[in-house]
Amino acid sequence: MDDIRVGAALRAIRIRRRLRQADVAALAGVSPSTVSRIERGHFGSVSLDALRAVAKVLDVRIDMVARWRGGDLDRLLNARHSNLHELVARMFTGLPDWVTRPEVSFAIYGERGVIDIFAWHPRRRMLIVIELKTDIVDVNDLVGSVDRKRRHAVEVAMDLGWIQKGDPPPGVSTWIIVSDSSTNRRRVGAHQSMLRAAFPSDGRSIHGWLSRPIEPIRALSFWADAGTLPRGARLAPPRRVSKPRIAERRSV
Repeated sequence: MDDIRVGAALRAIRIRRRLRQADVAALAGVSPSTVSRIERGHFGSVSLDALRAVAKVLDVRIDMVARWRGGDLDRLLNARHSNLHELVARMFTGLPDWVTRPEVSFAIYGERGVIDIFAWHPRRRMLIVIELKTDIVDVNDLVGSVDRKRRHAVEVAMDLGWIQKGDPPPGVSTWIIVSDSSTNRRRVGAHQSMLRAAFPSDGRSIHGWLSRPIEPIRALSFWADAGTLPRGARLAPPRRVSKPRIAERRSV
């Protein structure tokens, strides 16, 4: 992240919106001197929470990129995600009533996303959208992303052939699985009230529910560190699902 460039951008946006530094400080809950340091690119003495608070007042999202001298960080993170993915997929092999698909991408009415694991229980007519998180970064984005996938779950299931048009509407459940680490537990704990309201069930509830999924459930649970999977362990290739935009449909 280029501190000087980010600070200059925030200053330009503040001026464009005709706000004073004192106005931004009051709305963000920080001191005017903090806003001044941020605009000058002096981030060393400013907390990340303060930087994000100031950016949020100006409708700016701050994304940080971690770089690792030891090698390919993306490959390392993807390996952790794949390991967690494989462990959850293996769990479903012991639940024969469920049909699962990994990495189901969709593009519906201009909204795009990827469902990490999508599962269907034909007898109970229950869908479940499973989101895997090795690291909790942005809780608000996580909740919004899972809700978007939940809203499109029925249409995605129809494209997979699990549901036919005219069938009774299925139930749709969501389950966030978080890698168990002290950092993730701390971040979840910091937003406990919001996350508990959005996902009131936990790991103990979800495991019993998977055997008898009668009513939709919204759950968040921690999963022990996956470690390294045996060489050669692979999941099935991704299944892609797409829908045309509304404008394209009307032109047909």
